Amino acid sequence: MGKRDERQGRAQGNARARRLVRLLPTLMICAGVVCDVTTPPEVSAVPLFAAAPLIAAPFFSLASTIRTGVAAILVVLAIRASDGVLAEVAPLTDLLTLVTVAALSLVINRVVQRGNEQLASARVIAETAMRAVLPVPEDRIGGMQVAARYEAAQADEFVGGDLFAVADTPYGVRLVVGDVRGKGLDAVAAVAVVIGAFREAAEQERSLEGVVQRLERALARESTRRGGLDSMEGFVTAVLAEIPAGADTLRVVNRGHPEPLVLHADGALDVLRPTEPALPLGMGLDVWPDRADEWPLPAGATFLAFTDGLSEARDADGVFYDPAARLRGRLFPGPEELLSALTDDVRLHTGGRSTDDLALLAVGRPSRGQQERRKTVKIVGRYRE
Repeated sequence: MGKRDERQGRAQGNARARRLVRLLPTLMICAGVVCDVTTPPEVSAVPLFAAAPLIAAPFFSLASTIRTGVAAILVVLAIRASDGVLAEVAPLTDLLTLVTVAALSLVINRVVQRGNEQLASARVIAETAMRAVLPVPEDRIGGMQVAARYEAAQADEFVGGDLFAVADTPYGVRLVVGDVRGKGLDAVAAVAVVIGAFREAAEQERSLEGVVQRLERALARESTRRGGLDSMEGFVTAVLAEIPAGADTLRVVNRGHPEPLVLHADGALDVLRPTEPALPLGMGLDVWPDRADEWPLPAGATFLAFTDGLSEARDADGVFYDPAARLRGRLFPGPEELLSALTDDVRLHTGGRSTDDLALLAVGRPSRGQQERRKTVKIVGRYRE
């Protein structure tokens, strides 16, 4: 409850700050009136009146900014008229200054609004492209229960390069979870390359290592097509897994990705650390051949893969989220319930803040007599304060 209370407190504080910003232009005009009435004639309160439309410009709509500027000008006109000095040089100069500032605030408002519109348009394009290339796996594939989640870091962030895919192949259920370095449309394009290559290779390659090499070659071709991009700027961390039909085992190849987990029906948990660490895909450094590690995946167990948006999520003190420690000893009816509990838990850990997108994929081997469960794949923004 402590973190939840802290999150609610921050949200309330932000709400109060927004209300204060909304009131600031009015407060500036009121302060100008008080200053003008209580100070000698030679003291000008025009800077306070001029501040009102300037404050409104980046935060208010165009109409509200116009109303604020007009209100400030009318108040100054009324004060000068009541003092009988409207025709004098100094009051006229003050009015000219205020009109100029009000006009400038309208220019500022349009520049800010146009920038916001361009940013929103670019984000919508990136999100639409991501939705088009990111597959939505069925809830039952090759006899396995499947659940997946993709969560954007913030509502005002571009969609990043997290990806997942699952395929039922002649060699068993194969899957990939990866993270393309970078954000925006370039990352979405790389996601499309990886998922397209995986779908083809998963059906054709006899070994999981062969699938990995096909992804490597696909990324190399894409790099060449783009003019030889620096390999250090285009790598993809990925974990690929294969669940052979009729076997209670799991084969995994990890290319520089966070280590996946296997959650057992009794609450036990395995961290699938690779025998030999390997570099990410797309770096063009084939130092050693890929080697798949084999792990048990008995009935009732669930394989969980995720991107670093989970393992590198931090709390207010900078402590990383540890999925293995948080999940060990906990029981879940199925993959969907696991992902729901996990996303809720990481939000509590971070207090609703996140700087990276999060992709989760859970594949469970159902135990005998286990009921079917529906699942949903969500692409949602995180809690926004």
